[in-house]
Amino acid sequence: MLTVVKVGSNILTRPDGHVNVSRLSSIVDQLAMLHAAGHKLILVSSGAVACGRGEMHAVHPLDSVEQRQLYSAMGQVKLMNLYYSLFREYGINVGQVLTMKENFISERQYKNQKSCISVMIENNIIPIVNENDTVSITELMFTDNDELSGLMARMMHADNLILLTNVDGVLGSPNPDGTQPTIRTVSSSDEVKQYVNDSKSSFGRGGMTSKCNTALSVAHEGIHVFIANGTRENILQRVLDRDKDTPFTEFISPTPSPSPAGRGAV
Repeated sequence: MLTVVKVGSNILTRPDGHVNVSRLSSIVDQLAMLHAAGHKLILVSSGAVACGRGEMHAVHPLDSVEQRQLYSAMGQVKLMNLYYSLFREYGINVGQVLTMKENFISERQYKNQKSCISVMIENNIIPIVNENDTVSITELMFTDNDELSGLMARMMHADNLILLTNVDGVLGSPNPDGTQPTIRTVSSSDEVKQYVNDSKSSFGRGGMTSKCNTALSVAHEGIHVFIANGTRENILQRVLDRDKDTPFTEFISPTPSPSPAGRGAV
């Protein structure tokens, strides 16, 4: 079973904008348990910019593109070092994959990228994927890592895609007491429009609408897609077990694609 797990900036970033190492460690602990149980895994991880932000003070004011390039270039090294050290405690090897949107458009680059990740998985290595923010700007950028994780799941014909965020999934209409129930399943864009607004996290590029659009698109390919709260204890196993006491949203397609031939195209 192959599972793609996407961890967003709102999970890995502290309120001060720096990386949340304890949360990152918790995610690694969960992935290690799944790996030990025989799961094949791909991790799509944000957090490079947060890792780089605290490493230095620029010698002159930077525009938004320069900040992204500088912080991601420095932060990606730190982020991968953190992942390497944490996974090494479990004897698990990891590898870095930096990608761009054009890698999913060019047939040659698409095949090369798929081959690289396939050989990593075959050799029991967990690929850690992120956008190459040092060169991906404006029209070359993914909408966010939600889109990237969806493309990765489709390209690799994954069984599951889990999008971790800081809420319990798609929230329904408020109850009289002010609480909001989590919608257990979503199967159409009409349901998304009914429950979701376009608010975004403080540190990520995407919002719940982006996650839902990705989830519906990927679910249509016959892949099980979930949005869950990455701050909850052991959330990955609970989602895969479909624990009835754990809130999360599963996206289902009423007419899943019978063939994987179209997976991966932007």
